[in-house]
Amino acid sequence: MTTMTEASVREFKMPDVGEGLTEAEILKWYVQPGDTVTDGQVVCEVETAKAAVELPIPYDGVVRDLHFPEGTTVDVGTAIIAVDVAGGSAPPAPAATQPAAAQPAAAAPAEEPKAAGSGRQPVLVGYGVATSSTRRRPRKGPEVPVQQASTAIQTELNGHAPPAPAAPAPAAPAPAAAAAPAGGERPLAKPPVRKLAKDLGVDLTTVVPTGPDGIITREDVHAAVAAAVPAASEPQVAPAPAAVQAPASYDTTRETRIPVKGVRKATAAAMVGSAFTAPHVTEFVTVDVTRTMKLVEELKADKEFAGLRVNPLLLIAKALLVAIRRHPDVNASWDEAAQEIVVKHYVNLGIAAATPRGLIVPNIKDAHAKTLPQLAESLGELVATARDGKTSPAAMQGGTVTITNVGVFGVDTGTPILNPGESAILAVGAIKPQPWVHKGKVKPRQVTTLALSFDHRLVDGELGSKVLADVAAILEQPKRLITWA
Repeated sequence: MTTMTEASVREFKMPDVGEGLTEAEILKWYVQPGDTVTDGQVVCEVETAKAAVELPIPYDGVVRDLHFPEGTTVDVGTAIIAVDVAGGSAPPAPAATQPAAAQPAAAAPAEEPKAAGSGRQPVLVGYGVATSSTRRRPRKGPEVPVQQASTAIQTELNGHAPPAPAAPAPAAPAPAAAAAPAGGERPLAKPPVRKLAKDLGVDLTTVVPTGPDGIITREDVHAAVAAAVPAASEPQVAPAPAAVQAPASYDTTRETRIPVKGVRKATAAAMVGSAFTAPHVTEFVTVDVTRTMKLVEELKADKEFAGLRVNPLLLIAKALLVAIRRHPDVNASWDEAAQEIVVKHYVNLGIAAATPRGLIVPNIKDAHAKTLPQLAESLGELVATARDGKTSPAAMQGGTVTITNVGVFGVDTGTPILNPGESAILAVGAIKPQPWVHKGKVKPRQVTTLALSFDHRLVDGELGSKVLADVAAILEQPKRLITWA
């Protein structure tokens, strides 16, 4: 790593993008040495234990050095990029007479890594040597080209690899010049889409965007993979039966190793800590929610809810909030150091959301004070933000109780684990028609199973049972939302 001594060079340090975070992993650099940057421009995307965050540069200038490559975990407060705020030119580009791979590494001087990387070569994603304040995590293997990704998809679907071409064809020239956007502009895509493309080995510069303002969508990436499937299997010859094909191709796909990091690492640590710290108790109740489902349909037609997300989860959330109002002691936390139970006079309602980055639990701040339309609006924003991978660390902190909707996966119920610092979590099972005794007769009714896990240190069986019974009673008779609220 080159040390910048010029007075005009500013070092941008890894900030604490959450509350009390100590490190973050550099997922993607959006600039390279020699690029001109402006105040507020996003220069990289980093992943913390809580969320993926884009970092803007706080000044104008020319990028002089990227201190760490993608995939490096960097401590908060460590300089990650150097910018010449005087607008000086980038370091001179290396001579193009000899490929970098052909130059002996041992003969390179100490300053060679920077010189070799200053010429916008796409094969280099970072420059310099990591200092002792960082640690390099294991990198994934080289990205798989689109055709290889398509071959892997065919193998998984058909149970065997597609037949090889009759004769090897000469390698096509690299399409970098033709595929690059005009003027060297970077393709427009959201971080989750970029990650998907990276995982599938898709070069975003070759993808045709269909989103607004030329933004590449997830569907565009999948379309690029699908379009390469015919190319991967041409020319077609009569395939040999699967039984006589060599089994060697199966050996390379018997196992996949996925590094545990980011959100998944933080979730695992939190769940282990919660499971072995708080004594969990889970209670269940099966309830007829036919009237609730009818109310959902009525609210969808109500002009006051026009444009809002109205679904059973909305009424379940409201039912839980009413139950907490009737039994406020359930909304608490255990302070081990002070040996106190801390009762919260507000409800930050967590909603578990499955995203491409793993399970996250953002929460609706002060959900107890929101009207039903306001709660619907907040739920819609929470879900949309989570799906786009834009959930901020602050949105996942300070939760008091949580709802996890396992029913969307067709699951009847579960025994959810508490989020650290919370006293209760409600699992909602699948809502489906079942035979039910209604007014003395067996009829098909919309039925679901609720499961409430709670911390038995501060919520005893009586309190937990009352809360769960109240939620069930409201969902069975939604008019209680008016009489009990």
